[in-house]
Amino acid sequence: MIRRPRLVATDLDGTFLRSDGTVSARTARVWAALPEQGIETVIVTARPPRWLHDLAHVVGAHGIAICGNGAFVYAVEAREIVEQHCFDPVVLADVMADLRRALPQVLLATETATGPFFEDGWPDPRRETERVVVRAGDDGALLARPVGKLLALAPGRPTEEFLVVVREVVAERGRLAFSGAIGLAEVGPAGVSKATALARWSAERRIAAEEVWAFGDMPNDLPMLEWAGRGIAVANAHQEVLEMADHIAPSNDEDGVAVTTEPLVGDRPTAAGLLGS
Repeated sequence: MIRRPRLVATDLDGTFLRSDGTVSARTARVWAALPEQGIETVIVTARPPRWLHDLAHVVGAHGIAICGNGAFVYAVEAREIVEQHCFDPVVLADVMADLRRALPQVLLATETATGPFFEDGWPDPRRETERVVVRAGDDGALLARPVGKLLALAPGRPTEEFLVVVREVVAERGRLAFSGAIGLAEVGPAGVSKATALARWSAERRIAAEEVWAFGDMPNDLPMLEWAGRGIAVANAHQEVLEMADHIAPSNDEDGVAVTTEPLVGDRPTAAGLLGS
């Protein structure tokens, strides 16, 4: 019999959200019911804080989400950063200079507590009003605020090849994460990950790792899934995640998080096959 959790944590895109970015009624209902059964919930995402505003209704009564792969703890409705874990600016300046030397075509951006800074030429599919555009190569402007995540693009370079180069350049000075965006490298401060953030969140509530279920789909979720007592991949997950998961849930479009946690709230008691029958 699998141990009943005291905390359920989940990634958003590709895991909790359907492929069209929506939260199904079933998922919203089950997620809201978990705290009523004494089970804490927390969203742990690579998204920057500003991309959580439309999801305030599922964040939970505590109103907090862990964002930026663990760099920010964010009060969604209050729109306030309550905790941040940022780069040493000297270290980050060296990383950025080294990336420019290794990848002359690279475009850089930084995520900060006050919003994003993008080099001129960075794509803007969301048409964000908060973004600050700076002159290409102006690292001083990109480092104007404490940085929780460095973003890098190399137009025309194959993603896997690009990520290999970034990993070699960054080395131990940061943590490279891949959340599924084609051609995008996401680099966080050394020692900062979804796992470290979730461990802090759990410790504050005196919850041990073995009392946590965590859901994810991409390699940036691996540290969190490995740390949790039960690491659960949705069926559409990256192959690395599927291979290491303790359990595979239905896909995000089949409401895998809800299907797996429904037995915890008394619904469909054998649906997940995770608690036993």
